[in-house]
Amino acid sequence: MHFLMNYRARPYGRVCPPSSQWKRSLLTAFALVISVAALTAFAPAGRQQADEPLLRGTIDIHVHSDPDNVPRSLDGLDAAQQARAKGMRGIVLKNHYDPTAGLAFLARKTTPGLEVFGGVDLNLAVGGMNPVAVEHLTQIAGGWGRIVWMSTFDAENQVRYSNENRPFVTVARNGALLAETKAVISAIARHQLVLATGHTSPDEALLLLREGRAQGVTHMVVTHAMNPPVLMNSGQMRAAAAEGAFIEFVGGSLAESDAPSRMDRYAAAIREVGPQSCILSSDLGQKGNALPTDGFAAFIRAMQSRGFAVKDIDRMTKDNPATLLGLR
Repeated sequence: MHFLMNYRARPYGRVCPPSSQWKRSLLTAFALVISVAALTAFAPAGRQQADEPLLRGTIDIHVHSDPDNVPRSLDGLDAAQQARAKGMRGIVLKNHYDPTAGLAFLARKTTPGLEVFGGVDLNLAVGGMNPVAVEHLTQIAGGWGRIVWMSTFDAENQVRYSNENRPFVTVARNGALLAETKAVISAIARHQLVLATGHTSPDEALLLLREGRAQGVTHMVVTHAMNPPVLMNSGQMRAAAAEGAFIEFVGGSLAESDAPSRMDRYAAAIREVGPQSCILSSDLGQKGNALPTDGFAAFIRAMQSRGFAVKDIDRMTKDNPATLLGLR
């Protein structure tokens, strides 16, 4: 209020111009406001979040984001910024219908130092079991397309599980993989990409993994093995691990009423398969659910509370994802 002291009343109610000291104070304050506003406007959104010790060095291989055809809680750039702010090593951006290698390229420009990857999900939008889609993924600028998911929402197993009457993508018939499926696996092997089993059935997933191993694919993962419509049992998960695949367990929403029992089932399965063959991820980004970073941290805490040692958590959230993505 000191600057008000510099005003002097004049006849007819007029006010004298402010003193030079007041002018200097006003200009200094104005410059400070502008500087803070500029820093806030141009700072990465993720930097506004505090570092999360539990997430330092982790990699989440299953993050959904905008742009998408369904509501998401954040876009791919924000997802990357938040991951970096939390101290994570990397993320994989997933979309059921659109390839995400280009989004990963842009996200890396806004979050230098964070490993961001994308991929392609072989649903009908990209032609189903289409090796051309895999080849195209490898040609996107930056080369950050890394994962090839077998069909998810358009998988035959998904459509039948959901009792839907619509076209679907077939990977096998009469217990044998189709020629186009083998061609896709060949492209994955040739470019050293990751084969993810998507929403195929357990039997189909094992066929895919065996063919992958036969063709020289060295990076494979069973997509959320215990979730519908995959629903692998422990014996099938052990068989998949024996083929060299990692088994993915996703936290999803821990606000659901069945979350505690689901975490118990996960913990039991991980102990049967062994942490050395398991990966934890979030599978978050859906509007209304926890943000991927927050949900991932909550999932890790849930596993810690079920008795997993720090070294096992680190293996499933840091070492194994890094191996899957070729970072080790």
